[in-house]
Amino acid sequence: MFEVGKDILKNGFKSVGTESTSRSRIRIVYYIFVITFAIFIFRTLWIGIEGTNRTRLAGGDSTWNISRADIVDRNGDILAKNVMSGNIVLRPTQVKDRDAVAMLIHTVLPSEYTVSDALRLINSSRSFIYLKKLANDNQLNQITKAKLPGLNIESIQNRVYPKQRLFSHIVGFVEQGGNGADGAEKFFDSYLRENKDPLQLSLDSRIQSVFYDQLSLAMQKYQANSAMGMLINSRTGEIIAIVSMPDYDPENRNLDPTKNRMFMPMRGVFEMGSIFKIFNTAMAYENGIDHEYYIAKPYKILDKFGRTAANISDISSFKPPRPNLSVAEIMLHSCNVGSAQIALDLPEGTQPEFFKRIHMDDALNLEFGRTEKPLWPAKWGPVEKATVAFGHGIAVTPMHVLLAVNSMINGGIYIYPTLQKRGIGVVQGERVISPEISSRLRDIMFRISEETSGKQAKIPGIDIGGKTATAEKRVNGKIDKKKNLTAFVGAFPIEAPQYTILIVLDEPKGTPETFGLRTAAWNAVPTAGKILNDILPLLFN
Repeated sequence: MFEVGKDILKNGFKSVGTESTSRSRIRIVYYIFVITFAIFIFRTLWIGIEGTNRTRLAGGDSTWNISRADIVDRNGDILAKNVMSGNIVLRPTQVKDRDAVAMLIHTVLPSEYTVSDALRLINSSRSFIYLKKLANDNQLNQITKAKLPGLNIESIQNRVYPKQRLFSHIVGFVEQGGNGADGAEKFFDSYLRENKDPLQLSLDSRIQSVFYDQLSLAMQKYQANSAMGMLINSRTGEIIAIVSMPDYDPENRNLDPTKNRMFMPMRGVFEMGSIFKIFNTAMAYENGIDHEYYIAKPYKILDKFGRTAANISDISSFKPPRPNLSVAEIMLHSCNVGSAQIALDLPEGTQPEFFKRIHMDDALNLEFGRTEKPLWPAKWGPVEKATVAFGHGIAVTPMHVLLAVNSMINGGIYIYPTLQKRGIGVVQGERVISPEISSRLRDIMFRISEETSGKQAKIPGIDIGGKTATAEKRVNGKIDKKKNLTAFVGAFPIEAPQYTILIVLDEPKGTPETFGLRTAAWNAVPTAGKILNDILPLLFN
């Protein structure tokens, strides 16, 4: 641009007036052009600087534009909010009354600066100094009222999480630039940026608090590696509570190990044990299997050469009421031997088809994130069919289990979950089993909570159905009998479920109170019972 002007100035326009006159006129035009361009550049920079400065110094400006909407729970309690805060800054070159500014700095921040310290900063060659970041309201008010040149308030917006760790995984956090980085902050980022009205979630802070407290106690009491708890509305798919431990502080993330940010209900993949007997029983009923099986001794599975490929047995504490049990009784007493025989009687291809039907074949793309993909058997031979029947040899996330069990007990409808508050209406989803089979499964789950391993989850005043699970964990590809995953899944009121609950403890230890035992009946079930006892008055008030 400037080279063109120089070329004109050098050569001139030979056809206009004398040579000297032409050059003079062109020189004037050139200088006017340069000056105008310089003014334009200066003004552009000034507007940018002034705009930034106004933003930084807008602490008392009531027209401040909050750039991110609040997140609230279903009752309006704030879970995430942008708040105004301020830093006290010193601009030594703008100070006019050095003694007054030094005295005010000492008065407002007596523990940080003496008068001598303040004078040393004022007399320094620095142009900008942070005196106090995130000052409190009293400190900010004193600076604002004094109106001393050179001592200013730099206003900032902070994303705060009043519930702190309580919702850390599901609400998430924002990055330094204000972008949602995890949880609802990430998946609803566009809404939060573009709207002023709060984003209302389906979560209930009161229910979440109960889950958090009881799971914290259980994790400590049983020295578990992790603990998870979820509650879903069986009809609408609304997530009412979801807790993953260990957790982290969303406002001070550096205080906790990065691994604590792993959202175990969706990212942890586990062999979930005897909860799978619910699905095994559903498959039996769908295929007309309803006779008794001999379960009094371990069941041998032979390979094609007649050799023992697997020996299916039950835990030593298993005490069957009689040698032959029906399909319902096999689930009621959580019998591995009977479950394996049922699975081997199923028509070829039944298991993979059924698990695909309830979306256990792939990662779930949910509105609040993507789960890990389940791990299926490499083949579906006799051993694999038998072990999958009681939840071994197939690994899924707890979220997969919660949604699949919910479809088994709510009348047979698979519902995708939501974090957004929904109204009550007709159940929307995919039919996966018949209402009749769903009813039969609920009857068995009610008996489990009344008669067998789920008794400690029983609460006066409401009928609860459930199923326990204790799965031995694999370590380096081999079963480690000293490490368990325990779980309890329940639905209530069982005659017409409104809610489904899942509690999971990873590697709980035995205690003197549990006589050294570490099965679900001794840890996951009583934990679920305590949670249910506290939340029922809140859910049905």
